[in-house]
Amino acid sequence: MAEKHRALTLTENSLLVLEERYLLRDEKGELSETPLQLFQRVAEAIAKAEENYGKDTQAVKEAFLNTLLSLDFLPNSPTLMNAGTSLGQLAACFVLPVEDSIEGIYKTVRDAAIVQSSGGGVGFTFSKVRPRGDAVRSTGGMASGPLSFMQVFDATTECIKQSRKRRGANMGILNVDPPDIEEFVKSKSNLDRLNNFNISVGMSDAFFEALNKDDVFQLINPRTNEAIKVIKAKDLFNQIVNMAWLTGDPGMVFLDKINQDNPTPHLGPIESTNPCGETPLLPYECCILGSVNISNMVEHGQIDWARLANTVRTGIRFLDNEIDVNAYPIPEIKKMTLATRKIGLGIMGWADALIKLQIPYDSEDGILAAEEVMEYISFHARSASIQLARERGRFPKFKGSIYARNPYCVAHEKRKGKEMLQGRPTLDWTGLVKEIVEHGIRNATVTTIAPTGSISTLANVSSGIEPIFALSYKRHIVDRDISMVNDSFKATGEELGFDNAIMQRVMQQGNLVGIDTVPEQVHRIFVTALEIDSQWHVRMQAAFQRYVDNAVSKTVNLRGDAKREDVANVYLLAHKLGCKGITIYRDGSRKKQILTGGLRESTQIIPMPRMLPDGLLPAKSFSTKTPTGRMYLFIREIDKKPMDAFVILGRSGSDITAFTEAIGRLLSICLRSNIPIDILAENLMGLGGRTSIGLGPKRILSVPDAIGKFLHEAYGEKEDATRRGEICPDCKNTSLEFSEGCLKCPVCGFAEC
Repeated sequence: MAEKHRALTLTENSLLVLEERYLLRDEKGELSETPLQLFQRVAEAIAKAEENYGKDTQAVKEAFLNTLLSLDFLPNSPTLMNAGTSLGQLAACFVLPVEDSIEGIYKTVRDAAIVQSSGGGVGFTFSKVRPRGDAVRSTGGMASGPLSFMQVFDATTECIKQSRKRRGANMGILNVDPPDIEEFVKSKSNLDRLNNFNISVGMSDAFFEALNKDDVFQLINPRTNEAIKVIKAKDLFNQIVNMAWLTGDPGMVFLDKINQDNPTPHLGPIESTNPCGETPLLPYECCILGSVNISNMVEHGQIDWARLANTVRTGIRFLDNEIDVNAYPIPEIKKMTLATRKIGLGIMGWADALIKLQIPYDSEDGILAAEEVMEYISFHARSASIQLARERGRFPKFKGSIYARNPYCVAHEKRKGKEMLQGRPTLDWTGLVKEIVEHGIRNATVTTIAPTGSISTLANVSSGIEPIFALSYKRHIVDRDISMVNDSFKATGEELGFDNAIMQRVMQQGNLVGIDTVPEQVHRIFVTALEIDSQWHVRMQAAFQRYVDNAVSKTVNLRGDAKREDVANVYLLAHKLGCKGITIYRDGSRKKQILTGGLRESTQIIPMPRMLPDGLLPAKSFSTKTPTGRMYLFIREIDKKPMDAFVILGRSGSDITAFTEAIGRLLSICLRSNIPIDILAENLMGLGGRTSIGLGPKRILSVPDAIGKFLHEAYGEKEDATRRGEICPDCKNTSLEFSEGCLKCPVCGFAEC
């Protein structure tokens, strides 16, 4: 049922994400505010910045509140959580420096802990840390290398536990040329390492030049700047591709492209990004983000351009205000952020907007529409920032920036090709440049396409610029699972008179593949992520990137049967088209993933335990960290089939040891009783308690969850399905999807990033 407050309309899922993520609670854990009060709290807190400039706070508060209540614009999650509270930390993304010294490294460890405890995600580059085996003059010993220190940061994040609302996340970058790069590329092949990190290789144009020439590439000691090893560029590229194909990591960030667009090169080069890669930042910078609900801008098959422009201008003012009222976690971040005043306005609901416009995502028309919309947003975002510069002054480090040295850099070349969307007003880029020359600009950056996992669920729209992941997903309510169908498809089905058989097929498989009774145009409009060829994923990202200051968070979703060559082609195309980074995810490649599409027929099982023969049997062993300690699992086999399980955790005589041993004994009985491994695994995976360990696909919820994951990976049925999902650690629905560089749940709004 929907709940209404003034202009606020919320779905059941919207209410759920508000209750789970954003609404304040009292000391007893009871809700202490309503959705309307939340938005009033946020609007009032952000409008207070107007007092600094002698403006009417009440009028601005009402403008902010109306925009929030309409769900036309929403800020990043920390703002909804913390605005108007004692914490007051509003930024989502940070970058901290990692220097080549014990003092510098451990200062950053401390700073990262403070940032993450306030709700922020942190990016680091470890490219300055001397390589493993290098000399350490102060001690006469040898350096342990960047990977060893990454594990220190990883362990720190594990200890922070940013509450149930927002979890710790890191981005670890190593440039392509340090000697430790091969070890770094393979670092996440070990399940016990770097579970709280996304990792990316900092690529250079020089590397791609060597790759294109099938040439060698030098690896450089960052301490001495001397080449100490030569490697074939193709061999290193293939290692990166292979690990991404296997695990989804590492991604790539294209540092030369990022620094080509660096708005403040006089302050230094950009070397890292935030955890999802959409915000390249200088050391100690943070960026405050927000997203326009582009789906709301489409009415009767056309975009309301005036409403979009007004929403963009309101959003820019909102984000700039946040910089003034934000409670910064450490002084260095406050100093740097106030100096450049970077903000990032993006969009969410792009797939839903295309459906309303009747434009296929994977089409030339879809690419043209993306360019037209984002160019329009970019223009009005810059115009709004210029207006703020008139009122409040340009950002302090404007002198020396690209705007001062060459203001024409903001003017885009006239787009080529047909006009895709009707009624878009003319954009006077030449006039905008003249305004920058005269007045400057308030913010060094104004646009970003950020992940919108929780806020897109709140707004009941698709995530960011991602395609629809599936047309249906399962939601567990009390004692049963129900299938939730995409609202737009449900409306289309009602309009076209789809019968129950069609809707049941969609609920079972999550897409329209093989459903011939559905018109071709509907197939084209409601295409899902895994049906889309990888080139369209990359081209869509590149289309938005052309008009975005910072970067674009997006995942290239590949089918489970994709080849390593497909991954390589994605990386090469992304670099060619001018993306600033790229992330791929091959369906089923992560160990946590389980099948959610399709319904199994129930099978009656009559347990008939078998006796094991005397003597030793071949065994498999497995060890992993769990929230209650390290677990060891041993499986004895007959003819390569599991027959006996022994589980160890904790000290002998403790309650947890007894419970764990009981699980092993019961599992042994099940194995000897011919109960299918998949049934055992699926009933164990997803069981969790108050805490978990690890990040994303390597998150371990409990001892049973760890056992289930091992059984599924070692013995489970390997199926190539068109729709897969993962169990959400919060709501326990099999609804997680991998997009925008992280795992998200469309049911409760959980996001790991």
